[in-house]
Amino acid sequence: MSMLEIVAVAVSFIGIWLTAKRRMLCWPVNLLACALYFKIFLDVRLYADMLLQSLFGVAILYGWLRWARGRDDAGEVGVMPLPPTRAAANLAAGAIGAIAIGWFMHRFTDAALPWMDAALSSFSLVAQYWTARRHAASWLLWIAVDIVYVGMFAFKDLRLTAGLYAAMILLAAIGYRRWAKATERS
Repeated sequence: MSMLEIVAVAVSFIGIWLTAKRRMLCWPVNLLACALYFKIFLDVRLYADMLLQSLFGVAILYGWLRWARGRDDAGEVGVMPLPPTRAAANLAAGAIGAIAIGWFMHRFTDAALPWMDAALSSFSLVAQYWTARRHAASWLLWIAVDIVYVGMFAFKDLRLTAGLYAAMILLAAIGYRRWAKATERS
């Protein structure tokens, strides 16, 4: 456990909490968390997760713009339903991405856990896209991904990060409950 990991955990926790509350401040906080975790994942050779942080940076900028345009007259960020056909297509894209990234990482790098890392990274991108599009279902996918991440980070001896992801499961459950209620009101 390094000082960098401690700071990254704190910043990430705050960012997820702000996201669950649908606060615009979540975006710059989450961008900082991405930068911190990029360095951590580089250090422990989780290259797909390192790449994921770069892609999250782009997705965060996209989400920031989407949320800025998705506020109601009171300034509240709206929540949108996720059509089942779009959900299926996005999950299929996540599976294809997992296979492609996993193959690349396995074949061309010394990645520690190339297939698991790739699958988690790919489906995290789907979850991040759904978050940017303001779908409550994003939180359910985050819960599934975070459960597996806890095990992977514990295995890589990133105990504090594993603890963060365990806490993120709880935050995602809270986020889902809040966002589902907001969807019902829409």
